[in-house]
Amino acid sequence: MVFSYMRSDSHFSGVYEQLKMISAYAKSHGFSVEDEMVDQLSQNSRLSDRDEAIRYMRAPEHVGGTLLIYDLWVLSSNIEDVVQMLSCLFKNGIKIHLIKPSIVLNTQSDIIVAFGLVDQLRQTVQSVEKKMIGRPKGSRSSSKFDPYLEEILGFLREGKSVSEIARILGVSRSSLKDYIESRELKEVAMGSTALEKVVDAEASIIETIECPEVNEKEQL
Repeated sequence: MVFSYMRSDSHFSGVYEQLKMISAYAKSHGFSVEDEMVDQLSQNSRLSDRDEAIRYMRAPEHVGGTLLIYDLWVLSSNIEDVVQMLSCLFKNGIKIHLIKPSIVLNTQSDIIVAFGLVDQLRQTVQSVEKKMIGRPKGSRSSSKFDPYLEEILGFLREGKSVSEIARILGVSRSSLKDYIESRELKEVAMGSTALEKVVDAEASIIETIECPEVNEKEQL
């Protein structure tokens, strides 16, 4: 089974950016995403507090399947939790497609590539912690329609009109139309977003690894 997972975190790319890229990636690779989860509640939460996400990842129907995620930080921005999640996903025979870096990870992957991705995340988290100012580029304020996001996408993929969806959800057509347009959900549903081509992705990841330096004062 092909399944996807998106996580809200204000310091990284928003859910809507993740949705667009995953939808486009699935279409370009001929994948049919049979299950998806948009985790709106897990920002800054440790793995021990994310029961819903854990149940989703460990669902029996996902064992041996293919997981689509935007980038490694989607699993967690905590390195310890990332390592644990990767270990468990691999243990369950799950192949992980990381859309942004254009990397596929499984039990046969080169270990230095996996380490490179983890180190890249470490660097990113350190950079984010230094900044921590203002709303990140591309982030959006929350909407009353966010809890219906997965349903709305499902209806759009079925070809339902905005008016039909508004009637089903019992909401204002004009407000729903604004929400769909501002989030480009029709483009998301159709997978029409263009993907950036990444050349020699694994080598690029390895090049980003930072080795610790010797403290010059200790050498004196």
